Amino acid sequence: MESVRTVALSKVYNKSRIPVEALRGVDLEVDKGEFLAIVGPSGSGKTTLLNLIGALDRPTGGEIFVGGSNISRLSSGRQAEIRLRQIGFVFQEFNLIPVLTAIENVEYVMLLQGLNRNIRQARSRAILREVGLEGMEDRRPAELSGGQQQRVAVARAIVTEPDIVLADEPTANLDSETGASLLDLMKKLNRDKQVTIIVSTHDPMVMERVNRVVRMRDGCLDGAR
Repeated sequence: MESVRTVALSKVYNKSRIPVEALRGVDLEVDKGEFLAIVGPSGSGKTTLLNLIGALDRPTGGEIFVGGSNISRLSSGRQAEIRLRQIGFVFQEFNLIPVLTAIENVEYVMLLQGLNRNIRQARSRAILREVGLEGMEDRRPAELSGGQQQRVAVARAIVTEPDIVLADEPTANLDSETGASLLDLMKKLNRDKQVTIIVSTHDPMVMERVNRVVRMRDGCLDGAR
């Protein structure tokens, strides 16, 4: 059973007089429970593809299926619901809320889901312990190292047990030791909880740990231009 499927996916940006074709007819299938890396140089379309799979943007053409649902044809409200309930995001720049503590950042998605405070706090403390941040629950992002902030971001992405986690260059701002530790954590989560993880990267360390690597260039999957 596939977790994600894209069919003839295209994306054109019209931010200048010359349209930029970011994706050109991408066909991709990702099985449930797979740990996949999308690899390619800057500008190859990796981030655009993740944003479309995550319903953060709409395609110019083609279709995207997440868990069997064609999300490219859903309303903005229904797409937001899928992002909230089915997809976790890990961004290169962490995207933590600076005025919130680590535990409050992890709780935030569950707050949006309407879970009560006791459940939110219990789950958040448990997941922060799992990612090695026990005792740091009340620190704000500025009081944490880059690696610790990324661990909070991973905890926030997985605390609701989403079907899919999308990670855009998750090791780009980390030193090699911290990056390796983070990847081992993601691998464990993938193995133990069968969460589908799709990572965009050009980090060889990431490629060593995933189940499969697909390569992109000039908006296409290699071999599909």
